[in-house]
Amino acid sequence: MAEKITPRSEDFSQWYQDVVLQAKMADYSPVKGCMVIRPNGYSVWEKIQQDLDRRIKAQGVKNAYFPLFIPESFLKKEAEHVEGFAPQCAVVTYAGAKDLEEKLVVRPTSETIINSMFAKWVQSYRDLPLLINQWANVVRWEMRTRLFLRTTEFLWQEGHTCHATAEEAELFTRRMLKVYTEMAEELLAMPVLPGLKTDSERFAGALRTYCIEAMMQDKKALQAGTSHNLASNFAKAFGTQFLDKDSKQKHVFQTSWGVSTRLIGAMIMTHSDDKGLVLPPRLAATHVVIVPIIPKPDMKARVMEAAEKLAEDIRKTAAKSDLGYEIGVLVDDDESKQAGWKFFEYELIGIPVRIEVGPRDLDKNQVVVTRRDDGKKDFTPLAEAAGRIPKILQDMQKGLLERARKHREDNTFEVRTYDEFKEKIENPGGFIITSWSLDKDAEAKVKEETKATIRCILLDKDFQPIPDPNPCMVTGKKTGNVKVVFARSY
Repeated sequence: MAEKITPRSEDFSQWYQDVVLQAKMADYSPVKGCMVIRPNGYSVWEKIQQDLDRRIKAQGVKNAYFPLFIPESFLKKEAEHVEGFAPQCAVVTYAGAKDLEEKLVVRPTSETIINSMFAKWVQSYRDLPLLINQWANVVRWEMRTRLFLRTTEFLWQEGHTCHATAEEAELFTRRMLKVYTEMAEELLAMPVLPGLKTDSERFAGALRTYCIEAMMQDKKALQAGTSHNLASNFAKAFGTQFLDKDSKQKHVFQTSWGVSTRLIGAMIMTHSDDKGLVLPPRLAATHVVIVPIIPKPDMKARVMEAAEKLAEDIRKTAAKSDLGYEIGVLVDDDESKQAGWKFFEYELIGIPVRIEVGPRDLDKNQVVVTRRDDGKKDFTPLAEAAGRIPKILQDMQKGLLERARKHREDNTFEVRTYDEFKEKIENPGGFIITSWSLDKDAEAKVKEETKATIRCILLDKDFQPIPDPNPCMVTGKKTGNVKVVFARSY
């Protein structure tokens, strides 16, 4: 059996590491700062890819692939961009047994190399909008790493688009933020706050950065995705222009947007417990495990026949339901392990539903159904078991979202003064909403004194910053303030 998982209440950081390792989601690599994503973790990434790829393509975006290596001169073309990424860049200077004439940067993000191609491909307004996405890996040289949340190399998707007008680019930036918000809540059962980053926190080279922020069980915030309006900054640097309908040459307006394997870490910290991984059903590869209980050899045939038939009935029922996905069912016929060991293992790796089938159960025409999210056991009539599974999975998906949303609501506070803020951020912590004057020096002061940052500026339904008539909690300014969310973060 695996080692005991550190309780969340004792050490949340160690608990998270224990769950990731013991649930076989990922492991440490021989390369410092990098991770190996194990099959249990990669199957979750595949589910995210499949779902998000469908959503992205529904926006008219097409997939492509661009090189891992970027000429150093490309990054230097956009001054703010290179300044923002320079400390994190890995650079190749020697290859093929000789020094390179030009250094190559290992992709930290692809705005520059993609723009070099966009400048070739876009000639006329007829070529617009140009909507491209790539699924890839990136490298950012991190000093302090944590599995899934922050590693030197990670997997992601990055979308890049070109538009004829600033308005079109802004609308597409917002549209992708909405896609990410819906994906996080519908697939990961993770409630997120969409908002706008302050100038201090926006993406290097962007005009405007939107984000989704999630609250973890330890009340810290985690940035789960971003969508950037790049305006014409990169277009001007790379000469990405088009001949418009008025016969004038104009620079395109661009967006970029992405989410990464960090979502897996976010999901783990949102839902899991001291027994191990709690997996939202829509992210599971195996949804139901059936554990045959065979106390004597002569009972094996009867129990196994019932278990296999139940598995097939569950698959057939799922196919006829409105669940929207196939149910993965496993009959665990491994006789080398005791039932208790299996129960522990399946709780640890987060299988949503466990069903026990034994001779005594069959004598009573029932099975024992246990849900992973709440641990409740239900003695279910055998004839009804298969039909109940889709509803159980739907209830779990919905319940996990509602539970996470309640946790966020219970730990979100509104304050008016800096003294009140400092008290709340220390205890109990969470999301702190307050009035803010967008003063960069005050923002830096709060970060230095409390380790809390502005996660986002809250937006109304029209994506406009929500005004706040109250004085800024730090500067005391009384006009032009907006509502912001502060939190300590990962």
